[in-house]
Amino acid sequence: MINFIVCDDIVKDNEKIKNVISKYMMKNKLEYKTHIFSDYNDEFIEIVKKKLPFKIYILDIETPTRSGIDIARIIRHKDVDSVLIFVTGHEELSNVVMKHDFVFLSFINKFDNGEERLTKAIDKALKMFKIRQTIRFKDNGIMYSIPVDDILYITRDSIDRKCIIVTDYNEFKVGKNLSELEKMVTDDFVKTHRACLINKKRVTSFNKSKRIVTFDNGMKSDLISTRFDKELI
Repeated sequence: MINFIVCDDIVKDNEKIKNVISKYMMKNKLEYKTHIFSDYNDEFIEIVKKKLPFKIYILDIETPTRSGIDIARIIRHKDVDSVLIFVTGHEELSNVVMKHDFVFLSFINKFDNGEERLTKAIDKALKMFKIRQTIRFKDNGIMYSIPVDDILYITRDSIDRKCIIVTDYNEFKVGKNLSELEKMVTDDFVKTHRACLINKKRVTSFNKSKRIVTFDNGMKSDLISTRFDKELI
């Protein structure tokens, strides 16, 4: 169970953060719970004291009663393993945060690609916990559980009318269609052909003239349509 503990005194910003978490977690099928606060009150302190697994704190710097920096110090006094992410509209406070000795993952200005940066920070946090994003589904009586980072690309076999999930170690031919699988994977997957999704995190080079991508394990794919150049580049 991943526990997201969020505090921002602006209601609409709390909602934005909650939506970012929901959108990200929906794709990896991990069990999670989001605890939302508008101030660092006694209830917030109680959850700091609780022994909950995999805590990810998303903290505002300034609230009506307390500073997020003070709260981070309290958290670190009780818990050195949780992840701290600061989300604020006060970019100038980054230097203040840097001066303190508690370890935090990210300082995010909510007005500078805040939602995108928060998504990346959550991704890093789960990797710190050694939790791998995984797609899970049942097909023809078989339960599949495939780590997203292991997938190089997904393509459609027009003859068998099945999709092939190509990983470092195997090829899985499944009855799911490409649209269904696209909804399961992360935003790191881009369409390079009407019948292909490629994991751009695994791509090391793209030969535009030969229409070939090379992956970090040396494998190649030529399922690259000029129509989708922009997505890959």
